[in-house]
Amino acid sequence: MGENPSFSLEGRRALVTGASRGIGAALAMGLARAGADVALAARDLKSLEAPKESIKAEHHNAIAIAIDVRDAVTARRAVEDARNQLGGLDILINNAGVEEVRDSLEVDEALWDKIVDTNLKGAFFCAQAAAHGMAEAGGGAILNICSLTSEVGVPTAVPYGSSKSGLLGMTRALAAEWAPRGIRVNGIGPGYFRTALTDVFYQDGKWQEAMLAKIPMRRFGHTDDLVGAAVFLCSDAAAYITGQCLYIDGGYMASI
Repeated sequence: MGENPSFSLEGRRALVTGASRGIGAALAMGLARAGADVALAARDLKSLEAPKESIKAEHHNAIAIAIDVRDAVTARRAVEDARNQLGGLDILINNAGVEEVRDSLEVDEALWDKIVDTNLKGAFFCAQAAAHGMAEAGGGAILNICSLTSEVGVPTAVPYGSSKSGLLGMTRALAAEWAPRGIRVNGIGPGYFRTALTDVFYQDGKWQEAMLAKIPMRRFGHTDDLVGAAVFLCSDAAAYITGQCLYIDGGYMASI
């Protein structure tokens, strides 16, 4: 049986924010391997050199874009820059995110703004900028990286959970509004994945043991576990899917 062409991203142009490492870098590589030309975006251009070269080493096209999603004007310019350099933009993955564990009684305005502006406001204005061009071109796909905290409460992660719950709501609202323009908006919700962003949790052996007991598959996620779902939701195979969030969590959400 041959490969299903509807899963191919050949000829597509994609932008991935927060692509310097971890989930973002893995998703950028996954899109490239599926055939897309990829713009990797992060605040520090130097941090994008390694993932960009890894993609190019496999003979795929990749460029690096500087972006600070917390500033709406800068974010819009970066999206436009990616569109211009790639010759169009068919896919946006809103992956840029920050987290900091803190007792909610100790959360100050600066921390709240840092997390919510990055995870929620930044995602919206990147999506808005991408959607202008997508609508003119007849459509596109936007994928927001949500979280288990989009659905469940996690102590000491109130700003993060608030931003990710908002991101899920935004995903659904934009999907409903932009469907007539041919733009699909979906999300994936990673479970427990050890990345630079979440490493503070994994430094606690007792926490790891307790968490693994709650995950039916009895393992934490690997970044490659997210790639198939991302490629699927950005491809023609998901042409009739919008406003959904797929949780990739080893069965965690199904068992609580």
